[in-house]
Amino acid sequence: MALPRRLLPSVSLLRAFEAVVRTGSTLGAAQELHLTQGAVSRLIQSLETQVGVTLFVRDRRRLTPTDEALAYARDVAKALELISRATMRLGSPTGGGTLSLAILPTFGTRWLAPRLPRFLAAHPGITINLATRLKPFDFDEEGFDAAIHFGIGTWPGTESVKLLDERLVACCAPGLLSGRMIEDPRDLFALPLLRLETRPNAWAEWFAHHGVHDPVPQGMIFDQFAPMIQAIIHGLGVGLLPEFLARSDLEDGRLLPVHGGPVRVEGSYQLVWPKTGARHAPLLAFRDWLVDEAADPDGLEMLPR
Repeated sequence: MALPRRLLPSVSLLRAFEAVVRTGSTLGAAQELHLTQGAVSRLIQSLETQVGVTLFVRDRRRLTPTDEALAYARDVAKALELISRATMRLGSPTGGGTLSLAILPTFGTRWLAPRLPRFLAAHPGITINLATRLKPFDFDEEGFDAAIHFGIGTWPGTESVKLLDERLVACCAPGLLSGRMIEDPRDLFALPLLRLETRPNAWAEWFAHHGVHDPVPQGMIFDQFAPMIQAIIHGLGVGLLPEFLARSDLEDGRLLPVHGGPVRVEGSYQLVWPKTGARHAPLLAFRDWLVDEAADPDGLEMLPR
């Protein structure tokens, strides 16, 4: 069923509109799109005429987007991004292709990024585009081919493969203990316990593994591992870090293990992809390579720190 023309503005109109909202002015949009301000203004007027809605409040030479325009701009930006990614995949060279991958920030920078040269050397025709996402999202809206995700539940409409279990090590800076001996897990209750927003039960699981079921004191909360690692290194408290993230800092002496070895907790790192894109050739190549990398413990030691 064909949609009415007014519901399908041209890409040039939508690009001008999105750029004006994002940059805050017709001048900013004109510079970005390599057009004149007059041309951008005419594109905005044409879009308003076509959709039958006033998108900006005009005060002399200033354009202020309405609330409806702001919401529309968010949807338009997503749609333009989807078209861009789809076009990149369409225009990929034979035998290659593009993989748009969402990654967890710290996992991506400290585990995946050092390994990617191996994949790209083995698959020179494939281009990988990376963006960070902390939580599950709608693949249809975001346009990603796959995501590296941590969790325990299912992601609707997807398939997945497990990469790594979560094994946490309690770590602190050498100076934090000041000669104090940690002989019993409960001794940690006297120290600041740092937490990660996405692992709310990590400390409770860690203490339970050591036979302690007392309420865990509250501490600073971080949304990502990277700033929490820096907080631990600078002596702000004790934190639970994945073994693979803590390894280099422990070996270099910036961190100390506080009590016991790595503790297996709930959840795992997974590669997740939408069922509708399961046969995308770059995804298949990346999935097979990534599973092999995660299964090779010697490969971890071979990487530079």
